[in-house]
Amino acid sequence: MPANLTLQSLQAACDAGEIDTVLVVAPDMQGRLIGKRFHAAFFLDGGYRETHCCNYLLALDMEMATVPGYRSAGWAQGYGDYVMKPDLATLRRLPWLPGTAMVMCDLMDHHTHREIAVSPRAILKRQVARAREMGFQPMMATELEFYLFANSYESFRDKGFGDLIPISAYNEDYHIFQTTKEEDVMRAVRNGLHGAGIPVENSKGEADAGQAEINYRYSDALDTADNHTIIKQAVKEIAWARGKSVTFMARYDHRKAGSAAHVHQSLWTADGKPAFHDPGAPHGMSALMRHFVAGQLAAAREMTVFLAPYVNSYKRFTVGMFAPTRPVWSIDNRTAGFRVCGADTKAVRVECRIPGSDANPYLACAALLAAGLDGIERKLELGPALEGDMYHAEGLPEIPRNLRDAAALLHGSATLRKAFGDDVIDHYHHAAEWEIAETDRVVTDFELQRLFERS
Repeated sequence: MPANLTLQSLQAACDAGEIDTVLVVAPDMQGRLIGKRFHAAFFLDGGYRETHCCNYLLALDMEMATVPGYRSAGWAQGYGDYVMKPDLATLRRLPWLPGTAMVMCDLMDHHTHREIAVSPRAILKRQVARAREMGFQPMMATELEFYLFANSYESFRDKGFGDLIPISAYNEDYHIFQTTKEEDVMRAVRNGLHGAGIPVENSKGEADAGQAEINYRYSDALDTADNHTIIKQAVKEIAWARGKSVTFMARYDHRKAGSAAHVHQSLWTADGKPAFHDPGAPHGMSALMRHFVAGQLAAAREMTVFLAPYVNSYKRFTVGMFAPTRPVWSIDNRTAGFRVCGADTKAVRVECRIPGSDANPYLACAALLAAGLDGIERKLELGPALEGDMYHAEGLPEIPRNLRDAAALLHGSATLRKAFGDDVIDHYHHAAEWEIAETDRVVTDFELQRLFERS
């Protein structure tokens, strides 16, 4: 779905004094928005064509540290520039920031103007193009979960991230009275997203104290990833403006439920018909859909880094907390990594329940799409749906238990190397290795509390 501004309507809003700032942004490796704040007059005078940024922005960790060892950027290469090319179809108002609009950019080589291979948006766009060459439009939606706290980010830092106070005191899953307590934030989120041209559907309480979920309309894969990224930014900014904070960590406390970003997926034909639906087939699943799901199951363990990118991500995969532990499929069963929803209807689709809310949506959607298309190309056969409690079933494959195991599987994945290219896989494998090394070297509060006196 296109955003709600054109250059002409932006010019009119600028002339009327309604908009004076344009955020020119792109997603980084972590799925954060990076870029510049343009004066709207300069943007309209030619800034909409392109701007530049340092190429280290796709070679940083979560702390914005310059990570050694990347082939795409480093001290040896001198840290040159990328071109930021605005995608004007994404130009939109941001009602929660006064006088502000935003446009998403593609990152390109300064000399060739080709898209940067390791750019998350480019990675997804290539898989979308692959699907379209096969005659399909990939459609997706994510369910984005997070925790909302009464404290501000600044107060957390002052207290060493202690004394976290969730906005509500007990499990608020579907709980209307509990979610009333957070309406100053969530109402502003829903209305802000609507005003930004993002078709938000609803918000709801999730499965623990202070946990919320935001849902928005099913759309094409790139639009979904863009919307997901903007929504995360909006939720943080709107909460911060009200003296509150949110976290999209996969699990911020081992005693609490984790936060997911379930990805719903289907393929449509070029003329807009659901290619996954066959009313005469079991569960209404077409042969094409069965091949697609079989491809995702075959590559599920290998693509886990793109679904769970941090050491913390793997602490979400625990028994009995509605996060999956097995990359298997079922019909409407939340204990499986892949759940078929809408069985026997035109809305039949597959939901991947493995990604956490910390995942980069471009990489997660690209990996899932690449695996599904591989299943179609190879006509992989899908085994029978599993039933019952997948947590305690014996003999089933497991989601990798940690980032170290997942990184090794990614590095050796022939399927993903074929789909993404060696440069992309090596780049994100290096990112995972750096994350592991950084976590390995840091002394944690757990170690201090457990060992300081007793060891």
